[in-house]
Amino acid sequence: MMISSRASPLLLLVLFMFMFSPSSVLSKPNEQGFEFLKHLEGCHKGKNLKGVHELKQYLEKFGYLHYKNHSAHANDDEFDDLLESAVKTYQLNYHLNVSGSLDSQTVNQMIKPRCGVPDIINGTTRMPSGKKKHQHGPLSLHTVSHFSFFDGEPRWPADKTHLTYKFISSVEVVPLQTLRPVISRAFAKWEAVSQFTFAEVQPGSNSDIEIGFYSGPHGDTRSFDGPRGVLAHAYQPTIGVFHYDADENWSINPNTYQVDLESVAVHEIGHLLGLGHSGEPNAIMYSYFGRGQVKRDLQQDDIEGIQTLYK
Repeated sequence: MMISSRASPLLLLVLFMFMFSPSSVLSKPNEQGFEFLKHLEGCHKGKNLKGVHELKQYLEKFGYLHYKNHSAHANDDEFDDLLESAVKTYQLNYHLNVSGSLDSQTVNQMIKPRCGVPDIINGTTRMPSGKKKHQHGPLSLHTVSHFSFFDGEPRWPADKTHLTYKFISSVEVVPLQTLRPVISRAFAKWEAVSQFTFAEVQPGSNSDIEIGFYSGPHGDTRSFDGPRGVLAHAYQPTIGVFHYDADENWSINPNTYQVDLESVAVHEIGHLLGLGHSGEPNAIMYSYFGRGQVKRDLQQDDIEGIQTLYK
């Protein structure tokens, strides 16, 4: 672009601000989150490659790997038997080729943004691969369920069907007047298919559920990791905690590089009610969630899950 030397200082300033403002160029964010796993593609048992210890941390974070008695291999870069077994279980859960090696398909799955709740909790071997349910009658169907529950199937007491929530954040990322209707709509999705009703209460009041934005280590057992990794997390009944990662790029109408507030809220509320992750990619309770993706409606697997837990 040619700019005349006679242009006024004000005009030059305006042009400069336009050329370099975030809205003038849609640039791809720097690689962060789980992108560190990319350079491990092709790694397999017997290899010793810098960064394998980060793969171990990733699989431990999401429940696949547990080194007992502080094994010497827990923090090194050796791709050992235990790591291979963990990779196989991960591949089985996400319907990938069960090779035990870090092939491109497995890496591409692992680097996607996701919920911070582990897939495997307290030693459960894996997520459901799909249990056939037979329905008899004029329209006999064979349906497959992929929903799961937390270990021990914690749930809200039978007489606790009205749950209250309040907003408490360590940093304001989204104005409350924007966040409030988003969360209300998300709760309404679950209210429509369960016995629960939900209502907001004021910050100073007692509540069953707390919702807010937090960054990095924030006083619970699951620290956030900055942008493009873990998006949010929630705890099982009756803990009642749901946190968004404040470092993500949140939106109510996301572009390619933003995350949809409402879609993530619907997912995390499922955890608050007692659902674990689903092996069904279309389900709300599927653990991975893409930037720019809008996924706000419960699927049959989600509905069957909540209704089975509270039948």
